[in-house]
Amino acid sequence: MNLSIFFEPLRDFADAFTTDPKSVGSAVSLFSHKFPDWRSADMAIIGVNEFRGSAQENSAVHPANEVRRKLYNLKKGSGAYKIVDLGNLLPGITLEDTYLRIKEIAENLITHNTLPIIIGGSHDLDFGQFLAYENLEKAVNLVTVDSCIDMQESAAVPHHNKRHLHRILMHEPNYLFSLSQVGYQSYLVEPEVIATLEKLHFETVRVGEIHHNMQLVEPVIRQADLISFDISAINAQAAPNSTGGNPFGLTGEEACQICWYAGQNDGLSSFGLYEYYPENDHHGLTAMTLAVMIWYFVEGFYHRKNETDFTGKKFVRYAIAFHDNPNKMTFYKSKVSDKWWMEVEGLSGDKNIKIVPCSYDDYLAASKGEVPNRWILTQGRMA
Repeated sequence: MNLSIFFEPLRDFADAFTTDPKSVGSAVSLFSHKFPDWRSADMAIIGVNEFRGSAQENSAVHPANEVRRKLYNLKKGSGAYKIVDLGNLLPGITLEDTYLRIKEIAENLITHNTLPIIIGGSHDLDFGQFLAYENLEKAVNLVTVDSCIDMQESAAVPHHNKRHLHRILMHEPNYLFSLSQVGYQSYLVEPEVIATLEKLHFETVRVGEIHHNMQLVEPVIRQADLISFDISAINAQAAPNSTGGNPFGLTGEEACQICWYAGQNDGLSSFGLYEYYPENDHHGLTAMTLAVMIWYFVEGFYHRKNETDFTGKKFVRYAIAFHDNPNKMTFYKSKVSDKWWMEVEGLSGDKNIKIVPCSYDDYLAASKGEVPNRWILTQGRMA
């Protein structure tokens, strides 16, 4: 498929980052004149200036271009970069058309094992990112990082970026296995919304829990097929972009750590950064934060360990027996990364088993006779 028809070339960037051979920009193949060979790339950067789903007007300055100016001046990391920049997506006539363009482009990239990095654009664009998995014949795990939980149900709510998660949950056909909400702030979320996620056996991690123990979020991120990151989850010191201004939220370091975890996830196949509006950015600080987040994501990607075959010699298998139950709980520990996984058997008794990421604390809980909450949530979704 000729994807170039959907993109505007980056003519202003043609020779801007080639003078320093050690810069990120020198290692990225940009669409300035000739469309890059995305089929042989590991990752493809896509810019989207689409805010019709929010209260904002489309930006006069392209959001992705501001991030590119920071990102491509950073020093190249240790990976053997095979990255292309496809340019800026031409928005559709309607917002729905833009969703479908993102779907078609991301689906083509994913099926060729090229990971799209989407720089948006309002947060509802992750609906197009989610649609890219519709024809891939697999149940997917979505992780969204946001200070709010965008699950407004009423069509009377004027802005799509406040109800896109509800649309994802209600989408037919249903191929969503799990939705995990990371970094939310309790005073911005109705208790009824949290209760709904709990009934659906979905996992949530408050920003305060991340401040207290960053490792809590690692297994959640490691389970994701796609990640949708609303930068309003980051505090105003690191990302002074939000129109309301968020004095709390994730620190810049925590946001970068999440991106590092995301890049390392062997199963992650798309990544979206949303809600960057350059007009609200003070001295380009938010653009710089986003650039460093992408840098850490790329570094994480090139430190993947290919830990997907649990029958191989890379893992140590542990079986935990419960004194009042004949069944055993099985855990796997990687000899390479020291990360943990556990087996979860479905309630139907049909030997439907999933191996899901977990933590060392989950293993310790099981060894004390306690069933880990993550195990309970996963089995509940398998019912």
